[in-house]
Amino acid sequence: MREAQPLTIRQLAPETVNRIAAGEVIERPASAVKELVENALDAGAREIEIVTVSGGLSLIRVTDDGCGMEARDLALCVERHATSKLRDDDLFDIRTLGFRGEALPSIGSIATLSVASRPRAGAAPLEVVVDRGEKHPLKPAALNFGTRIEVRDLFSATPARLKFLKSERAENMAVSDVVKRLAMAHPGVGFTLTTGERTGLRLPAAPDGPEGLLARLGRIMGADFLADALPIAGEREGVALSGFAGLPTLHRPDASQQYLFVNGRPVRDKLLVGSVRAAYGDLLPKGRYPLLALFVTLPPAAVDVNVHPAKAEVRFRDAAAVRSLIIGGLSQALAAAGHRATLRGGAMTIDAFVAAATPQREASPSPNLSSAPRSSPPQAAYSSRASGFGEAMQAPFAAFDSLSAETVRAEDLPTADSIARPLGAARAQLHETYIVAQTETSVIIVDQHAAHERLVYERMKAMLANGGVARQGLLIPVVVTLEPDEAACLIERACEWAALGLILESFGSTAVCVREVPALLGHGDVEGLVRDLASGVANDGDTRALQDRLEAVCSTFACHGSVRAGRRLTGVEMNALLRDMEATPHSGQCNHGRPTYVELKLTDIERLFGRS
Repeated sequence: MREAQPLTIRQLAPETVNRIAAGEVIERPASAVKELVENALDAGAREIEIVTVSGGLSLIRVTDDGCGMEARDLALCVERHATSKLRDDDLFDIRTLGFRGEALPSIGSIATLSVASRPRAGAAPLEVVVDRGEKHPLKPAALNFGTRIEVRDLFSATPARLKFLKSERAENMAVSDVVKRLAMAHPGVGFTLTTGERTGLRLPAAPDGPEGLLARLGRIMGADFLADALPIAGEREGVALSGFAGLPTLHRPDASQQYLFVNGRPVRDKLLVGSVRAAYGDLLPKGRYPLLALFVTLPPAAVDVNVHPAKAEVRFRDAAAVRSLIIGGLSQALAAAGHRATLRGGAMTIDAFVAAATPQREASPSPNLSSAPRSSPPQAAYSSRASGFGEAMQAPFAAFDSLSAETVRAEDLPTADSIARPLGAARAQLHETYIVAQTETSVIIVDQHAAHERLVYERMKAMLANGGVARQGLLIPVVVTLEPDEAACLIERACEWAALGLILESFGSTAVCVREVPALLGHGDVEGLVRDLASGVANDGDTRALQDRLEAVCSTFACHGSVRAGRRLTGVEMNALLRDMEATPHSGQCNHGRPTYVELKLTDIERLFGRS
């Protein structure tokens, strides 16, 4: 065995210490942009311009119109552990975005850093340069007022870091994401981002208040979010919640448009993300994420922002209170939205009609004039194109040629009051599956099974919360044959099913007997329900919390107890379904997160037919 050699402890050189600190704070060009823009915001800037070249590796320039710095402050700003943002050295009273005093010296140790500044008082502008850790004396500069910081040849002192960076496009996207998040938290500040020779982002300063914030969010998150955003507000025990959240029917396959802020600081906190997931719960399809921007404001002493070098994570003193506030605020706003569904559904339907109505040109070889037939006049070719468009235009509406149920009788024509309702008045049923309703400004198409499924589900959840689901006995018990393991799993949880109105008994080792079912189930498929329950319990095992499992079972019950596709409804039944949807929270989507209806605006329909 090799004898261990004694280790000599030595103190690292200042240049090495700075580069280690830079590795913790500056992971990529976007990290440097974040630090510099935060400094500009702390300086009270109202306009900030960011310029990057080669993804930020060749150049990062941040110019602001903030308060600027005097000569003494300018000389100290590039020194380690020098900051103007701590009150009495209290690390738990952080009221600014930056405070560590490491960003500028860390950047200067791995790049060429120049800081030019001029206060509004009228002092001459000065500049300090740090070249890979070597600080140069102050010198005169050309600048109106504010501060201009340039970073050139980032990571030139640590070339190994360059191997871990992504493409220029990816680095530009990361820079853009950082600027967007900071711009959301400060809508009263104007931002301009130029990457290379292209201005990728221009955000003028927005007015104060919720309207200004929503306008800024709409510029960044898109028109769909602007149309479907719900205001979020709440306060509890000194913690305030504000912002906007999208309807459950507006979702994405990733969480890239979930923006979370704590005291104006963009964060990626697991507690906040989990609270959002819990609030939306069963309103979203599996694997989909809502769009939102939430702002949590609380006293500085109630949150620790010093747990991560890049300040991307925080730790709350009372995490349970913050989680409860977020879940409560989101749940209340989503419930108040009632039957609302995203307007994008109708727009997508119109787009599908347009795509179907647009004739597709068949691929053909390059024209050969010498071999083209001379007997086909131009008018014939035009006539052929016109005919093709007409046939394609009619194709999306071919299903409307024959109705699967009687239309509304003359004496039952909708009144002005019913048409004025949010979901309007039922006019027909198509294919014994879809209800067509008329409002004052739109046509609404409802999936009758999906809509009734959500109604039954919400009623079962309300009954469960109030002590249990009403049940009814079966005149003839239903015996369902299962695999032995599935039957055993169901019987083990008989008490859970009883709370939901389903009474099961063992019927040998390979079957269960159903004696009572939830009253809301009506004449539903009892055998199919039991088989779905058995399959779900076998797959979940004991990994799901009881409440989650009960809600999943409620969803299964609702699916089997709902009006099925293929059932003919009367006009009274159709209108009753519409009224129930208007009065039931979350009825804009079914239990699986799919929309229950689409709304086609008359203006869009008229444009589809060229009438506007």
